Amino acid sequence: MAAVLDKVPDVVFKTRVRDESVEGPNPFRWQDRTTAELFSGKRVVVFSLPGAFTPTCSSTHLPRYEELYDEFKALGIDQIICVSVNDAFVMFQWGLKQGVKNVFLLPDGNGEFTRKMGMLVKKDNLGFGMRSWRYSMVVNDGTIEKLFAEPGYEDDCPTDPFEVSDADTMLAYLKSAK
Repeated sequence: MAAVLDKVPDVVFKTRVRDESVEGPNPFRWQDRTTAELFSGKRVVVFSLPGAFTPTCSSTHLPRYEELYDEFKALGIDQIICVSVNDAFVMFQWGLKQGVKNVFLLPDGNGEFTRKMGMLVKKDNLGFGMRSWRYSMVVNDGTIEKLFAEPGYEDDCPTDPFEVSDADTMLAYLKSAK
């Protein structure tokens, strides 16, 4: 399993943002987002999953965080971020397909954040290449307050554990820590 970190790793994420000054049918431009920008001065819930458009990620993991968004906000969470080792285009299309309005879908296209978190695993057995292990965490001003990592961390894991990185486990933690 990964080394225990106190702070989120310092990385730059390559994102796409809507910009009406961009002409044509795809009015988006590239925008770098830093770890400092995303986490400084905020209390954020982050959850990471193997991939956009995959079964558990699309049917349960992301939708439940979206569904419980207001409850997280009521407990002092400033933002919910979903990280996946997918590019910005895939994450955008997945968000549209899922009808996401509240959870910020953060592409970790190169897997740098995931690698530095110690959560990058091979999923060659599924033809996925390198992906994120499932986990969730509360980040308070860049400091990792609580981390829930799924059991059985290993490359080419034959199963996809989904027991502790879910929205309900995170919500229960936040309610108990209040």
